Amino acid sequence: MLAGFGPVWGCAERQEEPVVALVNGRAITQSEFDLHWSELSKATRSRYEKEGGKRQFLDELITRELLMQEARRRGLDHDDTIRDKTQRYKEQLILDELLKDKLQSKVELTQAELDAYYKMNAGQLLDPLKANVSVMLLPNVYAAKDLEAQVNRGGSFAKFAQRYSLDEKTKSRGGELGPYRKELVPSEVEAVIHTLKLGMVSAPIKTDSGYYLVMLTPLDEAVIQADLAKQERLRQELLADKRRKQFEEIIADIRTNAVVRLAEASRHITEDTGKR
Repeated sequence: MLAGFGPVWGCAERQEEPVVALVNGRAITQSEFDLHWSELSKATRSRYEKEGGKRQFLDELITRELLMQEARRRGLDHDDTIRDKTQRYKEQLILDELLKDKLQSKVELTQAELDAYYKMNAGQLLDPLKANVSVMLLPNVYAAKDLEAQVNRGGSFAKFAQRYSLDEKTKSRGGELGPYRKELVPSEVEAVIHTLKLGMVSAPIKTDSGYYLVMLTPLDEAVIQADLAKQERLRQELLADKRRKQFEEIIADIRTNAVVRLAEASRHITEDTGKR
């Protein structure tokens, strides 16, 4: 425990209070020390506990008191600029406390709201299928069946696509189209994709362009994590918008019960559009 220097004596009704330091005669009491200590964040308190504990924190309170005494000696506590800043800070604290009281109900998002917002921003997110799509376009059903059989026997879909596919857009990439999205492939292929398991090659799919083989493969973990990060960003975005609307409703309610009139001098503000 920190040693006290003795009691601070006040009027007869007051109880003595332990003092932990005297700085040029000014007492730092135990309760004052405890208050400052309790206001530290958990991380800051942990740092003090590792680097000297409460004794170091007391030294810093003493230094702070010495600096405050020097500031008062120079008259800075009576400086008009500082007084104005202090008043504005005080007003901001009062407003913060008022809004905290007004915003008592915690803003939360329902799953339906989230799903609707994700749907609205679907172009930024992966489809729930979460798979890479690879395709191979072949000229006839015989070639398609032959390559389907070879892939099922362990042949490389990518190598076959590079060699035989007629799809010039994906041929050089071994048929890879990337993460699945709606309308990524022809409608005939789209209908089959949702019946496939990862690593499975489809049977030949007839289209106007020829016969497709399609295969789904797992996405890289980094791609999945990036998508989860985008989902969280969108969630925070929607939450902030909901908080903003709640705040606007509170202000609107307060203004409804207020009488506000613009004075004559306000015309200098309302006429200033900011254009020069």
